[in-house]
Amino acid sequence: MFIIKILDLFQGFHTLFLQGPTIAISRILLIFLGFLLVYLGAKHILEPLIMIPMGFGMAAVNAGVLILSANNYGNLFIAPMTQDADLMHVMQVNFLQPIYNLTFSNGLIACLVFMGIGVICDIGMVLSHPFIGMFIAMFAELGTVATYPIARLLGLTTGQSAAVSVIGGADGPMVLFTSLTLAPEYFVPITIVAYLYLSLTYGGYPFLLRLLIPKNLRGMVIISKNKKVSNIASKDKLIFAVVINTILCLLFPVAAPLFLSFFIGIAVRESGLEKYIRLIEDIFLYGATFFLGLVLGTLCDAQTFRDPVVVKLLLLGMLALLISGIGGIIGGYLVYFLTGKKFNPVVGIAGVSCVPTTAKVAQKEVSKVNKMSFVMEYALSANICGVITTAILTGIYISLLSK
Repeated sequence: MFIIKILDLFQGFHTLFLQGPTIAISRILLIFLGFLLVYLGAKHILEPLIMIPMGFGMAAVNAGVLILSANNYGNLFIAPMTQDADLMHVMQVNFLQPIYNLTFSNGLIACLVFMGIGVICDIGMVLSHPFIGMFIAMFAELGTVATYPIARLLGLTTGQSAAVSVIGGADGPMVLFTSLTLAPEYFVPITIVAYLYLSLTYGGYPFLLRLLIPKNLRGMVIISKNKKVSNIASKDKLIFAVVINTILCLLFPVAAPLFLSFFIGIAVRESGLEKYIRLIEDIFLYGATFFLGLVLGTLCDAQTFRDPVVVKLLLLGMLALLISGIGGIIGGYLVYFLTGKKFNPVVGIAGVSCVPTTAKVAQKEVSKVNKMSFVMEYALSANICGVITTAILTGIYISLLSK
């Protein structure tokens, strides 16, 4: 009797015994996975801005399961599938529910992150090397395109297949936006898979580069004859941002919020609006990134991963990023041959648009071989072009499949 009363008091332990062995083991494993994510984030092995809040959220939500009613268990963090009738009650009880409903379910958090990415991107890199950047970026979308038919063959719906395929673009906000639109029933696992795997690009892509590109090519120095980024006027960058934003919104209105967010960030940067730059970068970008990681972590309860479809999503997400990385390297090799072997093919990996992670990976791998070789300018051009091509493909998927 005393033990039962103790368990009634400490309900996190009590529910471990009430939910069955499968859920109990899953909860324990996810708690330790949360610990691991915090550790890897703190060590900067994975992206700390996402992984530390995600790890804490994952550990807390799987530890903090309580008895809500006679046959109902849950937590006081988030109820992602809440119906309208329950919304007011849940928003008063679950402390992260307002953030989820007001920023996640409508895609706002994706737009805030995208706006921040625009502020930190120098579009001059694209204007200095437009054709190389866009050429590589198109090849780096190979995973975004090739994963779709594979997902369909595995039994996923058109919307689910498109959402998991966008992981190949290595752009978290795009995945979030697509999954909310085309596969809301699997928005949680698809977005979690995307952000977990995007952090793994730090560790995985260097091995892919070493496997597919010989050492002598990795250390190649690129002799640039293009106009230097520093010589490109801010007005030219601003004109480019306004014109391209308008054209892309005309072509793909369903992705217009993403295009607007990204290019207005660029416009603020190039206009020198320091107050807006600080607002968007310090508050919007980092605030949205923090809550993105925290909310995704709290969505990682054991029930989420019971669906066998989630296993397919895990495998397809990894496959999409692998194929995109290979596609980017193929693009780098093609530029290498088209320029008369005067280009470093390592830049190809930067076409996978995880800004600026893949560009840093490219430069780091080059520097290990030759400290005098600097490819960052070309890598960032491919990186930013990758953001644009991923947004275009997102628009194409949503336009074709949302009806």
